[in-house]
Amino acid sequence: MNTIRTSQEHTFTASDGKELFYRAWLPVAPQTDKCFILLHRGHEHSARLQHIVDGLNMPDVPMFAMDARGHGRTEGPRGYSPSVARSVLDLDEFVKHICTTYHIDITNIMLIAQSISAVYASAWVHDYAPHIRGMVLASPAFSIKLYVPFACEGISLWQKIRGQHFFVSSYVNAKFLTHDPARQESYNTDPLISKAIASNILLEIAQLGKRIVADARAIYTPTQVFISGSDVVVHHTPQHKFYERLSSPIKEKHVMEGFYHDTLGEQNRALVFDKMRTFIENIYSTPYTPHDYSNEDRWSQPADEYRDLQAPASFPKSIFYKITRFGFDTIGQLSDGLKLGKQIGFNAGGMLDYVYRNQPSGRFLIGKWFDKMYLKTPGWEGIRQRKINLQNVISQTIEKLRAQNKPVFIFDPAAGRGKYILDLLKTTSADHVLLRDFDAQNVKAIQEAVRENGLSEQVTGEQGDAFQVEKTASVTPKPTLAVVSGFYEIFPTNEGIKKSLEGLSKAVEKGGFLIYTAQPYHPQLELIARTLRDLESPDKLWIMRARTQGEMDFLVEKAGFVKQSQIIDKWGMFSVSVAQKQ
Repeated sequence: MNTIRTSQEHTFTASDGKELFYRAWLPVAPQTDKCFILLHRGHEHSARLQHIVDGLNMPDVPMFAMDARGHGRTEGPRGYSPSVARSVLDLDEFVKHICTTYHIDITNIMLIAQSISAVYASAWVHDYAPHIRGMVLASPAFSIKLYVPFACEGISLWQKIRGQHFFVSSYVNAKFLTHDPARQESYNTDPLISKAIASNILLEIAQLGKRIVADARAIYTPTQVFISGSDVVVHHTPQHKFYERLSSPIKEKHVMEGFYHDTLGEQNRALVFDKMRTFIENIYSTPYTPHDYSNEDRWSQPADEYRDLQAPASFPKSIFYKITRFGFDTIGQLSDGLKLGKQIGFNAGGMLDYVYRNQPSGRFLIGKWFDKMYLKTPGWEGIRQRKINLQNVISQTIEKLRAQNKPVFIFDPAAGRGKYILDLLKTTSADHVLLRDFDAQNVKAIQEAVRENGLSEQVTGEQGDAFQVEKTASVTPKPTLAVVSGFYEIFPTNEGIKKSLEGLSKAVEKGGFLIYTAQPYHPQLELIARTLRDLESPDKLWIMRARTQGEMDFLVEKAGFVKQSQIIDKWGMFSVSVAQKQ
């Protein structure tokens, strides 16, 4: 017998101050350790998930669902969000709100998502590595069937011409979503359904889907995937590729023949709910066990990828990269950025300063144009966004320390030239800042910048090795905020990182904070590894190993810190996280 539950209506405030509406279906039977977060399809809203609550018929399980930005009863332009990254961050903050408000351990959370929201769910698990129990994804919209040739290219061009986003109306008719006449009718008559979607979201969701499918290896969360056999809204092939690439040993896939896109709202959805219940019960039948990342730097797909990049490129790629490298070393030297990279290494501190300035320069008009293209590459755009995110997170953490009446003692053991913090100190104050770096030239640049900006009483620059545990641990005064930015990403193995984090754990006082960055993904790893010089030697190329967010968080947690929050750029390349010393 089904137990019908009605939802309670609430709102929560996101980190940017926006209020998001959500529904809570609280247990009507003694509560178990399960908790479900339900995510609605594109164009829809949380009230249209009632049939999932009813169909699962699990009265002891609390279930929650929010109206995503631009949908349902959440305020704002219909179909619009500032970015897909903001929407994924909303999910992260919603889950944290639910866990805090209803006293639920995040390891008991199960995600149930469909269509576009299944892409957001996958992105959250990939980019934020939350310790949730598992996820169920129905008809994930990794690649939407737009039917019109070059639709994305046309939308992108028109958006550039307009200089802002615009809205695109969905072509999808209810009769192509489900065979259920009642669901069709409710879709057609629901006043809260909006057929519009902002052009920026349509373009970004396409890129997000490609990225998550390409890098699904980073996902260790138990996952159940449903693919609708007669889906005319999204492509099947990326769904199968995503499933095949998942690293989770606990995964299962079901192709529902004859089903349309609204898999969980189809006429025969009871077949899906039966499979979901079995999967869910099996997942919760054993205690939560997180993935062990101890040997990730040796035995993992990112480690294999790193070893592949150390080997010569195969033909015809090898010819392409030789020509590219030759171009960089000859006519490319008209670009000041490419010239500087050849001199000091593309991952040197001086190069970061050049990238931060973002002012194309070079010999003649063509050299300046080369430089403009160089500075616009995805990696450098991500680096500039990382600096913005890092400064915002540092400012927020300083405010938190001030609110707790604690001194602001900032320490960076590998600061490079420290530009991120020196620029921030023009508008934000700290009681004391210690910037160390192993490179004497970087330390000299820090000290000169400190003098020029009149920060001598506030900032100290000195030489030091971030991998020397005791030297790091003996810092005085004891830092209340340690920052490590863009440093750990340089090293493919974890031994040195473990030593650095051990030293920081000993240095930072209890209750203090660690802000750290990670590079879980980069779209140009091979191009960089085959063409750009490393800072260590003119004969050595810059080969990076992507370190998944889960791996980086694991190292931080092992050192005695507990992760509190995170932000990541819209490309999924560079994250900034905050952890607290226990």
